[in-house]
Amino acid sequence: MGMAAGIHNSVTPTLNPNQKGFSVSSPFMRTQVSVNRTLSSYSFPIIKSRRNPLPNFIKCSVSQAEITEIATEKKSTLVRRNDIRNIAIVAHVDHGKTTLVDAMLRQAKVFRDNQVVEERIMDSNDLERERGITILSKNTSITYKDTKMNIIDTPGHSDFGGEVERVLNMVEGVLLVVDSVEGPMPQTRFVLKKALEFGHAVVVVVNKIDRPSARPEYVINSTFELFIELNASDEQCDFQAVYAVGLSGKAGLSPDNLADDLGPLFETIIRCIPGPKIKKDGSLQMLVTSTEYDEHKGKIAIGRLHAGVLNRGMDVRICTSDDACRFGKVSELFVFEKFYRAPAESVEAGDICAVCGIGDIQIGETIADKNDGKALPAIRVEEPTVKMAFSINTSPFVGREGKYVTSRNLRDRLYREIERNLAMKVEDGETADTFLVSGRGTLHITILIENMRRENYEFMVGPPKVINKKIDDKLLEPYEIATVEVPEEHMGSVVELLGKRRGQMFDMQGLGSEGTTLLKYKIPIRGLLGLRNAILTASRGTAILNTIFDSYGPWAGEMSTRDLGSLVAFEDGTSTSYALASSQERGQLFIKPGVEVYKGQIVGIHQRPGDLALNVCKKKAATNVRSNKEVSVVLDTPLDYSLDDCIEYIQEDELVEVTPKSIRMCKNPKINKKVR
Repeated sequence: MGMAAGIHNSVTPTLNPNQKGFSVSSPFMRTQVSVNRTLSSYSFPIIKSRRNPLPNFIKCSVSQAEITEIATEKKSTLVRRNDIRNIAIVAHVDHGKTTLVDAMLRQAKVFRDNQVVEERIMDSNDLERERGITILSKNTSITYKDTKMNIIDTPGHSDFGGEVERVLNMVEGVLLVVDSVEGPMPQTRFVLKKALEFGHAVVVVVNKIDRPSARPEYVINSTFELFIELNASDEQCDFQAVYAVGLSGKAGLSPDNLADDLGPLFETIIRCIPGPKIKKDGSLQMLVTSTEYDEHKGKIAIGRLHAGVLNRGMDVRICTSDDACRFGKVSELFVFEKFYRAPAESVEAGDICAVCGIGDIQIGETIADKNDGKALPAIRVEEPTVKMAFSINTSPFVGREGKYVTSRNLRDRLYREIERNLAMKVEDGETADTFLVSGRGTLHITILIENMRRENYEFMVGPPKVINKKIDDKLLEPYEIATVEVPEEHMGSVVELLGKRRGQMFDMQGLGSEGTTLLKYKIPIRGLLGLRNAILTASRGTAILNTIFDSYGPWAGEMSTRDLGSLVAFEDGTSTSYALASSQERGQLFIKPGVEVYKGQIVGIHQRPGDLALNVCKKKAATNVRSNKEVSVVLDTPLDYSLDDCIEYIQEDELVEVTPKSIRMCKNPKINKKVR
């Protein structure tokens, strides 16, 4: 984008990996900037120009590089299709990816004029709509000026980074959506790093440009700094920026001059993102990057065709990375048209398609030519950092609400999950009815628990534990970068809280004119367990916490994530108002009168360290020797903990009981801990 640092296209950064530094100069700049490269990172100041500080329409150098590339490709078998663009939309959570896709679909006339369309149409999963987040990546396509655009909407949470990593195999370019106030955030860094490693072209979309405190020049400069830090190539650093308001469907090449539609964005995609490079006459090769299941069609494999032509009814070879092969037949073939899958007789290389008929297909396998098929490189995703133990439900209430309660049911469901969820791992535990599930974070595993609960499974889960490593007899633990947006009046209590959890602050800056401070910490993942609720309490619900995996580092030492103990039910029975009235003096309760409880169930939070056993089922003596009248009991409103809250709350000797209708916490009967 002509340096993309908020200056005219006469400014072009020159980067040479053999040089120690690079320089930027322009007739519009007051000074010439020289920056030294040390330790594979750059420090780049914010540059302001005398004239217009933001760029006009420029030629995209990425597309210029493609012209020379196409010329050399004529000598080889590789050709580039210009009638297709495969793009992924990536961003930090809540920066507006799905809303932008909605606007693109509407303006491409995917829906009828009189059709009622819900907001965030791509978030079709019930759980996604309830939580307001994207969990699974999804495909759609639009047609603009005879060019088909296959669009993949991706999750923004770092816990679902595996979804982003695998879909980047299908595309040639990405739209990096950045909020016009917040700028690049932790997940922005992660998704951009992965896109640059694949060598993809990047178009930066500065979204929500209509916000009162929008600061587009700062956002562009910060994004350019991020490109430099991630060792992007010269062509990738020369990105095009588009300014947009996804909610109202407007875009432009200048923040002060937006068109009435997304035309500038579509034109930029066609100009700056190259078409797929294919072997048109080569042997069939298609890498499976996603799978779905349909009740009528069975397992559906989704991926991009890298070479050859795939026909309906064709006999194929399924190859794995370890050269093991088997044979299959394509019963049905689909391409993505608008918002639906459309049947197709054949698909040419470069397009994204869905294949039916191969029941045992797995993500990462290659659908290849029957005679001389070869496997494509397998999909690699980063290792999980957190694990939780799943076991069968052993409470007295087992089988009351759920349909699937045995260890065989639990085992089959968990191993079925890892077929589709590449970033998750499942292994057998110490006993036959225990399984260890590893994921990118607690949210990653919590989504699985919630889905299983809705599928009528009953089970118990233990507290999240960090996956440590031992290298050269040194114990290493995973660290994450935590960014906290907090109002200045609550900053002191948040800083104190993070300090107790071994967090190390490395950056602090003000955010716009909203009186908010942005804190950046490097903190062990152990310190993040249970942190979200604690930060909300400390900041009176105003803080926003975001995290992203950084690296493994030295063991940070012992730390306490919970100071208070639990209130534990003394016996089986039904809770009464009479018993709860005296119990609430001991702490905060989770239950109300008339609730069935069992011995060992956690019914509240103790106001002091250590657990306390209570009789919450005690009834008032029914004698007739009462001279005083009945006294009305006033009970406090019980705490309503969600599944996420319960998993954050429990400690080593506690479990969460998950059933289709209830979520309870209890003490682990296998761990005997003294209860007062």
